[in-house]
Amino acid sequence: MSRIGRLPVALPQGVKVTIEGNEVTVTGPKGELKRTFNPDMVITQDDGKLVVARPSDAPDHRALHGLTRSLLANMVQGVNEGYVKGLDIVGVGFRAEKDGENLILRVGYSHTVQIPAVAGVNFTLETPTKLKVSGIDKEKVGQVAAEIRGVRKPDSYKGKGIRYTGEVIKLKPGKAVGKAGK
Repeated sequence: MSRIGRLPVALPQGVKVTIEGNEVTVTGPKGELKRTFNPDMVITQDDGKLVVARPSDAPDHRALHGLTRSLLANMVQGVNEGYVKGLDIVGVGFRAEKDGENLILRVGYSHTVQIPAVAGVNFTLETPTKLKVSGIDKEKVGQVAAEIRGVRKPDSYKGKGIRYTGEVIKLKPGKAVGKAGK
């Protein structure tokens, strides 16, 4: 039995789940998420908990068991609390600004880079060099944060670029200085 898949997903106060066949809709204080799951997985709601069961021990079913449970748990947490990814912009003159809902990045290129707003994802600027990406869908938040980071990945020599908050960049040593006098 999958260690993750066998754990029930507790439903917090204010979160409602509707199960129609293999389509699950989770509604909470922050919004609503809908997802279609594999029809082989059996999703039931018992006493304020979601339970996922698999029909057999086939490798495909075993793999889907834990995945289905994790996706359900992410949906429940998203509509209840939401997800936030922090990004730090490091470098002289590097900064971000908002233009309506869009994000404008100035990260050392000859031009500015515009990140268009994505439905369900919000950009919050704490300072011009600290950015938060938030939303209820964990996949969308992570994808948008990864795309922003991909605009200018951290340099391995000076550490300049866009990095996740708390991410540690291991800096490489620069050129070795030769013997003095040569």
